[in-house]
Amino acid sequence: MVDIPPGAVELSDRRTRRSWSVDVGAYQLTAVPVTRAQYARVTGQWPSDARGDRLPVDSVSWSDAIRFCNALSERVGLTPAYCIGAGDEEVDQVESADGYRLPTEAEWEYACRAATTGPRYGPLDEIAWHRANSGGRMHEVGAKNPNAWGLYDMLGNVWEWCWDIYDADVYGGYRVLRGGGWFDEHWSCRASVRRRSHPTLRIDDVGFRIARSVPH
Repeated sequence: MVDIPPGAVELSDRRTRRSWSVDVGAYQLTAVPVTRAQYARVTGQWPSDARGDRLPVDSVSWSDAIRFCNALSERVGLTPAYCIGAGDEEVDQVESADGYRLPTEAEWEYACRAATTGPRYGPLDEIAWHRANSGGRMHEVGAKNPNAWGLYDMLGNVWEWCWDIYDADVYGGYRVLRGGGWFDEHWSCRASVRRRSHPTLRIDDVGFRIARSVPH
């Protein structure tokens, strides 16, 4: 995992034309999205028909990602980060837990930017798989250039689930997706772009990466 330093990030939403600043504490984030092989080792499941152990896992719901985090934490002797109720949407985060979790939306964008201020952390074709260069498919993780903090595929390849609810007043329990995917046009592969989906939906260009809090 990559150590991410503390700092602050400004989030924005084009639909509401709203911006807000978030302070981010130190945390850790995986250098690449969770792969198919990693997901299978922990869950025993292969969610899609894509071929290749080092492809990012796709067709996983937000709820699947939450359960993966807990299962991986238990596997390595850490305290699970989530308390999961009877329904897939009944999830509470255990603030004192030392286990794996999804990054918050602010953590995701802060890590993606890696102290840069533009829409991307490098030339798009050098850092991301998107519609114009992907050949209509996913690619193995880590094949493009990383950002300044050593994080790969923050843009393109697969969208990534975040912990946050997108807009409860309008979309209820829909959760945030970030980063753009292999089928997206260049304008969707930017650090600030937000997307949303229902936490139980599985989509073939959506995966996730995991974070871990740093003890105070």
